[in-house]
Amino acid sequence: MNPDFQQALTKAKAVLFDFDGVILDSEWPIYQSWKKLFAREGFDLAPDIYVKCIGSDFDTWSPEKYLEDLSGRTFDWKQENSARQVEILRDLEGCPAMPGVEAFIESLSKNDDISTAVVSSSSHHWVDGWIDKLNLTKHFETTVCRGDAPRIKPAPDLYLEAALRLKVEPKDCIVIEDSMNGMLSAHEAGMSVLAVPNRLTSVLDFSNANWQVESLTELS
Repeated sequence: MNPDFQQALTKAKAVLFDFDGVILDSEWPIYQSWKKLFAREGFDLAPDIYVKCIGSDFDTWSPEKYLEDLSGRTFDWKQENSARQVEILRDLEGCPAMPGVEAFIESLSKNDDISTAVVSSSSHHWVDGWIDKLNLTKHFETTVCRGDAPRIKPAPDLYLEAALRLKVEPKDCIVIEDSMNGMLSAHEAGMSVLAVPNRLTSVLDFSNANWQVESLTELS
């Protein structure tokens, strides 16, 4: 384990986990579903363009608008997104937690001085459902998702709501993130960030993160 991170962890009061891309490798199949749709229409969707919306929503950057701008036509997004959702769920069937996640969370749960939570821009239906499937619910004191605060990431609201629920100061929180929007959100909230880029977000520059690891296996 990184000595600087280990020292910070001994002083932390809470560790807050992003969900998509940190706990579950869900961002890759979501991206692949978009990439296939773009390819069907004769266009490419490069990772460094798509990652603009990761950790946030389409108000940050919209693949829907981008495809319509490229093609000059409109789409039935209810139909297209329903078909993509079927494909995404099929690709995620039986998918385990990201490497090192369970071991690290279990180690934190043994420390009574550290609270844990999941903080995500996704819905409770998505996040809580998957955490339950992964048998990780017992390790988290709360989940904070879209709708629990006025704004989602990159705004700081969700992370500030998590600190409020856990009754800890933002400065005493360490956030585990894989996206630029997530890192900006946590820093705006006054929290430290451990960046764990995945195979999609590895194209991003996380030099402003407090620490960075290739995988959470490095923390166990």
